[in-house]
Amino acid sequence: MKATQCVPQKISKLMMGSIMLAAAAALIVIGITLLPIFGFVLAVPVTALAIYIFRLHLNDQCEIEFSNK
Repeated sequence: MKATQCVPQKISKLMMGSIMLAAAAALIVIGITLLPIFGFVLAVPVTALAIYIFRLHLNDQCEIEFSNK
């Protein structure tokens, strides 16, 4: 499989993780300023989701392709 076929997967994974981290940061700011408990309670699962997205594996062919180089 060509490396160009794996690039969209890596970009989308990075974008989704970044969006989740930004949402978690926004919830932490809300937790500090407006809703102390509610913001922090929501920030924890969103942060966990962002970490999960960053650690997701690409399809098997992309993983094999990039790990052998």
